[in-house]
Amino acid sequence: MNPSPNSKPFSVLSVIPPMTQLNTPYPSTAYLTGFLRSRGVAATQEDLALKLVLNLFTPHGMAQIRDKALLLPEAKRSASVNFFLDFFERYENTIAPTIAFLQGKDSTLSHRIAGRGFLPEGPRFTALDAYDDGESADPLAWAFGALGQQDRARHLATLYLNDLADVLRDAVDSRFEFVRYGESLAGSQATFEPLADALAAPLTLMDETLQALTLKAIEQHQPSLVLLSVPFPGAVYAAFRIAQCIKQHHPHIHIALGGGFVNTELRELTEPRVFDYVDFVTLDSGERPLLALLEHLQGQRAAGRLVRTFVRKPDTGTVQLMNWSEPDVPFEEVGTATWDGLPLNDYLSLLDMLNPMHRLWSDGRWNKLTVAHGCYWKKCSFCDVSLDYISRYETASAQLLVDRIETIVKETGQTGFHFVDEAAPPKALKALAEELIRRKVHISWWGNIRFEKTFTPELAELLAESGCIAMSGGLEVASDRLLKLMKKGVSVEQVAQVTKGFSEAGILVHAYLMYGFPTQTVQDTVDALEYVRQLFENGCIQSGFFHRFACTVHSPVGLNPEDYGIELIPLPPVSFGKNDIGFIDRTGVDHDLLGLGLKKAIYNFMHGIGLEEDVRTWFQDALMEHAGGKTPAFKIPKSTVSRRKIEQALGH
Repeated sequence: MNPSPNSKPFSVLSVIPPMTQLNTPYPSTAYLTGFLRSRGVAATQEDLALKLVLNLFTPHGMAQIRDKALLLPEAKRSASVNFFLDFFERYENTIAPTIAFLQGKDSTLSHRIAGRGFLPEGPRFTALDAYDDGESADPLAWAFGALGQQDRARHLATLYLNDLADVLRDAVDSRFEFVRYGESLAGSQATFEPLADALAAPLTLMDETLQALTLKAIEQHQPSLVLLSVPFPGAVYAAFRIAQCIKQHHPHIHIALGGGFVNTELRELTEPRVFDYVDFVTLDSGERPLLALLEHLQGQRAAGRLVRTFVRKPDTGTVQLMNWSEPDVPFEEVGTATWDGLPLNDYLSLLDMLNPMHRLWSDGRWNKLTVAHGCYWKKCSFCDVSLDYISRYETASAQLLVDRIETIVKETGQTGFHFVDEAAPPKALKALAEELIRRKVHISWWGNIRFEKTFTPELAELLAESGCIAMSGGLEVASDRLLKLMKKGVSVEQVAQVTKGFSEAGILVHAYLMYGFPTQTVQDTVDALEYVRQLFENGCIQSGFFHRFACTVHSPVGLNPEDYGIELIPLPPVSFGKNDIGFIDRTGVDHDLLGLGLKKAIYNFMHGIGLEEDVRTWFQDALMEHAGGKTPAFKIPKSTVSRRKIEQALGH
């Protein structure tokens, strides 16, 4: 894009607001910065989420936190705060070396951390007691083995940071968490009121630090336009604080808000106060709206020709969606993501125990890349299939993808890739693997797929040869009846065969599991857990996690509830966020109570514990704990699934 000769070229700053991941940059700004540079636009990026943590987790930051904690009346100090104050000098002296260790800059410190005499061990460390069998001198030995000293030290250092996060929450900012920062202010909030009240409140230490970092970034980059990329509800509050700061000190700078949260929750935005903080709110893939916005800001396009962009009309003060019809930038033409400008050596490699797939999320720095835009299946009834990020499916050639991979490796020096597709297509992965092998490009990669029959053992072997180390996929509720209702297009038997092929190829397999789907009975839940037990027992999967089903307004369940036997609970008038929606399921099952048993069972299955037991025991134990040791009010039915069902499906 070439500005007119007499105008100043626009410079764009893309910002990752707190909080996202601490181990690797959230990729949206890398995508946008790479795209803008491919179009000749001066573009830079900043990760203020990482910088906020690194500024507070210093000796000076510890002193600031202590000063705030001391202002609390003693009766209102939590156990975390009291421990922090009691051992303040140790925190002050250990924070800098511990951060350096987690950044990979001082690996030898692992000896002292693992020895359990270096770090102050606050309330979070009591979780280690759960691993202590009373016999072993080392309660972590079962998890890490004799040679896992670096892992052991990183886990202990992560507990130490979690203790400090609790202190921040209890003494500085009650909304603070490492990922879900102020999440309740934004997630599915029908009105802007909670967020407006929070933004009108006096600044906390967190806010003051973020404000200073924002002003420093503006001074450094001198942008004409700031893009705030908000992927989750837990990044919304800080994004608006950043915008508030820019408006107060640099009112001439334009601000645009976009990202995953906006695309799912703000599609019916009518709240004018949002535009006291930002000038534009864009929907869905950002490339085309951004090009139109740049032309508009440079006087080359009227406001009426903005693409998928909310604005506040100056004459009426009302919010209007400008939606000029213009084709999206093809996936093959979006350019290569760039991490230039992000401090790649400063990210923290955390180890939050103990799910092996979740470890990939928080441990190590991964280059995030998309194999294809959207989902090739786009039928799952619980998914937001009506939205662009799912519904518009586009691919790129394997040659172009490997070109992008080689460019990114050369820039970052990192060969680890996380393919962030909703469900990477098997045909595209096969072509990509063949191209990686043909060009002798050595990377390690993992991603998300559907466990469909196209993923044969032969294809699994090919993917492993190309560098695939892990695959995750949705088994959801392991029930053929419910899988059919969900329109997953797979059966439990098929999932067993596909996952076994991956496992035998040396690829870690993680199953996304779900409970509480419409019409799911207690019997369905028990049978599903029996299937999951057998998948672990037969070496098909090594990792899994149970999620509580949530109905969204953009999913087939939310759009056609009668097809799923539920009744939606009417929402209040919406002017801000709209996503999750409550519903009434006539089965009347207490899924939250059953979820306690599901989560306890899978935690143990991942460690090879209890695989021989009747699955009813997990529910009965959880129900008794919930009832304070009393006999549960109802009995758990016996599973109707043969205990050799998966074994037989595998032909054994």
